[in-house]
Amino acid sequence: MLPEAYEARVKRPGVVNAWAYKEFHDAVVATGRKNLIMAGVTTDVCLIFPAIDAATEGFAVQAVMDASGSPSDLSEEFSRQRMHDAGVVLTATNTLMAEIAQDWSTPTGQQLIGLLFTDVFPALGAEIA
Repeated sequence: MLPEAYEARVKRPGVVNAWAYKEFHDAVVATGRKNLIMAGVTTDVCLIFPAIDAATEGFAVQAVMDASGSPSDLSEEFSRQRMHDAGVVLTATNTLMAEIAQDWSTPTGQQLIGLLFTDVFPALGAEIA
């Protein structure tokens, strides 16, 4: 989908907490951005640790909860609670896209709402009547 970005990604050699991996941490800091949108393959391992550490370090972190998951409801619930308690904002893809768009009538808003109905909602199994 984004071959250049994929090729330029930081490749971690098995480090669980991406934030603890110097190359990843340094790459994020080098962007100069203080607002982070994060997701992971799993909430209870891939997302929780870097999200909490980044928030603790002063970054404004939004964790996209429907872009990650855990192998059990209990693990998911505890992970969400720990992130929330650490100051991580829990959000969903459609909420985040609306926040970014701010106005569906703009060219960017039109593009984002199109993605919601063609890619996001169908992937979630959602039907909008």
